[in-house]
Amino acid sequence: MTVPQHVVLGGGQIGAHIARQLAGAGESVVVATRSGRDPGIAGAAGVPVDATDPASVRAATEGSATVYFAVQPAFSNWPAGFPPLVDGVLGGLKGTGRRLVVVDNLYMYGPTGGKPMVESLPYAATGRKGRARAAMATRFLDAHRAGDVTVTIGRGADFFGPGATDSAVGDRFFRPLLAGKAADVYGRPEMPHTYTYAPDFARALIELGRHDDAFGRAWHVPNAPTVSTLRFVEIAATAAGTPPKSRAIGKLMLRIGGLFIPEAREMIEMGYEFEEPFIVDDSAFRAAFPTQATPLESSIAETVAWWRARGPAKA
Repeated sequence: MTVPQHVVLGGGQIGAHIARQLAGAGESVVVATRSGRDPGIAGAAGVPVDATDPASVRAATEGSATVYFAVQPAFSNWPAGFPPLVDGVLGGLKGTGRRLVVVDNLYMYGPTGGKPMVESLPYAATGRKGRARAAMATRFLDAHRAGDVTVTIGRGADFFGPGATDSAVGDRFFRPLLAGKAADVYGRPEMPHTYTYAPDFARALIELGRHDDAFGRAWHVPNAPTVSTLRFVEIAATAAGTPPKSRAIGKLMLRIGGLFIPEAREMIEMGYEFEEPFIVDDSAFRAAFPTQATPLESSIAETVAWWRARGPAKA
């Protein structure tokens, strides 16, 4: 196999978009997962990796220029699952000169009282998942400052788009909406809430990996202008040709659902995101790089088309 220019660690919801865009641009890319299976992306190969093992990471990324950290443990296992992944990847890349682009979110900031989130905010999360993300980011940037690995971090909000099934606006949002039923939304849907389009997220991460001055810090990837979740529902319903119906899911309902659905139980901790304005300031990225966000009307329409092509859920 030709030595890849890019290696994507993890073939999930964002990793697949990164690999697809790189391959579509004619660049050599492999997707490294535990199974090593074919990622099903034209122009991209699959290779096996144990991302907790530095030797395995070093072998899977041999000869590459840029590596993307798009792997994560189960949502319920972040505190215990992330540290060995971070240690394995940093250990495998240490001293190789390969660039590392990290896929991240915004949990480490914790509640902001509705103030827009900027990259300079302190890591003030008190929940277990937010603290896990804070520890992960700190570890990566410490490695950069020590000269071990060249690192940049791209942070996105709750994302949506083709392939984004496990999201606040994923399966439980788009499937019922397309069927003319109420989409599940969280907390207070009248609050402003920034959503990140998954292909835009991937495009921004690739952009970060191309620029020397992007490294050594975290960036908020570009998003369409923030609207309320209710407005997001209206745009999606217009694209789907269905009524703009939604059902607000509060903490009590999440607790009840959590008895049967682990993901619902895990969402309780993140409820603050949907109880106050959740607004991302991405002005630093926009000022530094040419990649911009897709307008919501277009990105949501593309997402609706993807869900419609999937057909109804299997019984």
